[in-house]
This record gives sequence, structure tokens and C-alpha cells, in this order.
Amino acid sequence: MLNETLAAIRPLDDEAIAAARALQARLTKPMGSLGALETLAVRLAGLAGACPPPIPQPAALAIFAGDHGVHEQGVTPWPQEVTAQMVANFVAGGAVVNAFARQAGVGVTVVDVGVKAGLDPADGLLDRKVRAGTRDLSVEPAMTRAETLQAIEVGMRVAEDLVRQGARALLTGDMGIANTTPSAALIAAFTHVDPAAVTGLGTGIDSETHARKVAVVTSAVVGLHAEDPIDILAAVGGLEHAALTGYILRAAALRVPVLLDGVIAASAALAAHALAPGSVAAMVAGHRSAEPGASVALGYLELEPLVDLGLRLGEGTGAVLALPIVASAVRVLHEVATFDSAGVAHK
Repeated sequence: MLNETLAAIRPLDDEAIAAARALQARLTKPMGSLGALETLAVRLAGLAGACPPPIPQPAALAIFAGDHGVHEQGVTPWPQEVTAQMVANFVAGGAVVNAFARQAGVGVTVVDVGVKAGLDPADGLLDRKVRAGTRDLSVEPAMTRAETLQAIEVGMRVAEDLVRQGARALLTGDMGIANTTPSAALIAAFTHVDPAAVTGLGTGIDSETHARKVAVVTSAVVGLHAEDPIDILAAVGGLEHAALTGYILRAAALRVPVLLDGVIAASAALAAHALAPGSVAAMVAGHRSAEPGASVALGYLELEPLVDLGLRLGEGTGAVLALPIVASAVRVLHEVATFDSAGVAHK
């Protein structure tokens, strides 16, 4: 499925881009007055191969959950059990992202791709567990290549199913205690930036824990000699990172915009880009996470975030908040009158 997905990722449609630019020039507003929203709407026209492109609603959020062996290195004060507890909270509708999703009319699907604990079946929870958490990336590769490919396929199939069910935009979400550590390692590995510069405070750790986290990430990246993106993911990534990589790639193959959340999604986006550079055309940076690695990753991908509110929660919160902005950018092409149709004089 990965090879099929990579083969289906094509460049933006030049004719649709030209049509969207021409339409923007005829709308009753000064050309360029909507700034980044105009650029975004034109790009989404190119992605869809149509002008105007489909309004990106309904939208679907997939929260991929997994645990991490590197938790044993003391990189976070939060107990690993919180991953499973938060998954239950998502399913019950009690998390911040659930409140945001209800406000934005976004459907939420939670995917167990690697939670260490066993989870009870529940509506809205997909059991796609590849293994019960990763290995400790500071000691050995976090996953085998086969496990990484399996997790990537989980993400691709979730994206495929959500689009088949009617989603016109896909949003990324994640849950995994200690998952900012593999995120920092992935970002350093793919961008070749100093690990210390991309390793943040995560959920709000103290200076001693941060120093330990930086040392763990630095050691893992310095000892990484892989060049293949799959092998890099396997060595220092997480099961949710691999699943998000597949999810992003499949969205690009299906010509559906995928709104990235924070640093975990940004690190997965780097892996997707390494596998298929053209996949960036489908990516929309929902927000700028307070985690320093997120800005490094987005800069490397040349993506400008739509929202900058100092968020560092994860879950998909920033992606959900950005969705109405994306929808508004597209709705302009559908609903705003042209100078001719409105009888407004053009300069």
C-alpha cells in the first residue's frame, strides 16, 4: 500500500492554480488583501485540481496513540499510564480537543496503534495495535522496519476510511506520554539541526529533566547512521509517528488537505516529505507549537502556520482551531461576488 500511495502523489494542477489566481483577481476585494488565505486557497485548488476547490468540511480528526520505551530514561515526570487514561478521556469526550472538535463540528476517531496497556473496546476507538509500546530508542531501535511499515499502513488505512466516509479534510492528532522525545530525535535527524535546538520542555519539565532529555536525543541522533526514511522512523520514532506519516501520505495521494497539529505531527510530516516531497502540497500547518522543534520542522518544509497562540497541548487542538480559517479561505472562492457580478467598479 505504501508503494501505491507514493506513486499516487502528484504535483499540483497548474490549470486549477491559474484559474484560482484569476478568480482571486476578479473578486470584490483588493488583490492580495487576504494575505496568506489567498495563497492557501490557490494551493488547495491546485491540490483538488478544481477551482473552486471543495470546502474542507466535514473534517475528521484521527488521534493516534502509542507509548514509548524511552520513558524509562526519565524524560518526563508523567507516568506512562496517562496515555491509556487519556485515550479513555478522548473516547468519553472529556478532553480539550473534544471540546474544540464539538465547536468546529469535527468528527473524532481514536486509534490505538501502540498503547502499552490493554484498552477496553469502545465506540470511536480503533484497535490497530502494532505492539505494546516501542522499545527504548536510547538503547536500541524503537521499532523494527516491519513494525514501522505496519504502523504506516495503519495510518494510510485510517485516512482512506475517513475520506471514504465523506471527510473533505483530515486533521492530525496524537497521544503518547514521552512522545516529544522521539519527535525531537526525528526532527534533528531529518533536518540535521543540533538536537539541543529542537528539544523542548514537552509538558513542562524542569531544567534537570530537560538536560536529561537533550542528552538522550543527542545520543540517539549521533548514533543514528540510517539514511532511509523508514529506517530513521524505526530507529528513533514512535508508532504514532509512523501512523501519522502514513496518514499524511494517504491524504496527499487522495488530494485531500491534511491539517498538521503540533510537534509530533510536524516530525511525522518530515518523514512523509522524505518519502514523497510532493506530499507537502497537501499539508496545512495548523499552528506554531511552543515546542522549538515544531518551528524548525515547519521552516524546513516551508510551511507557515495559520495560528500562533503558544499552544503545546497536542491532541490535535491546534489543527482543529485552524480548520475554520482554512474553510473560510476556500469559501471566499465559492461565495464572494466578482466585480462584474456585483456591479462594483474595478480599479
